Formats: sequence, structure tokens, C-alpha cells
Amino acid sequence: MWQIKIDESLEKTLKKIDSEKRKRIFDFLRLRVAVSENPRTLSEPMKGNFAGLCRYRVGDYRIICRIEDDILTVLVLKIGHRKNIYN
Repeated sequence: MWQIKIDESLEKTLKKIDSEKRKRIFDFLRLRVAVSENPRTLSEPMKGNFAGLCRYRVGDYRIICRIEDDILTVLVLKIGHRKNIYN
């Protein structure tokens, strides 16, 4: 089972997201990503400035993560609406 860690800098961002959407994001991370054998199969690899990171889609929101295979951890670096996340 993979451990999900949320970067501390996301605290403010998460408070701005509607509670229903925030619950959907956390449910996705907990019920799909954490129990997956390989979380990369659920994600898309990123390019450009975000090379080496992975992206998950949850409705109109995107979750940008770093997958650390050696310690079985998915580190969530950024969460945001699809129109703002890549800026």
C-alpha cells in the first residue's frame, strides 16, 4: 500500500476548494492511488517544467505528484483547477 503525503504549502489552497470537491479529491487519493499496485498506471507523465512528475485528473481538478518508489510514497505537490494549475 502506498502512503499519500500532502505538501504543507497546499494547506491554503485546499481551504479554497469546495468541500465536496475536496472530499472527492481525497477519496480518489485514498481509494484509488494508495491501494494501487503501481500509481503510475492511473496518472499521466508530465513534460516541460514539470518533467519527472505525474498528473492525476479528478473532474476539473488536477493533482500534481512526485512518486517515490523507494519509500512507496506519493507526494502531492500541487492541486488546482485545470485552467490555473499549470501557471
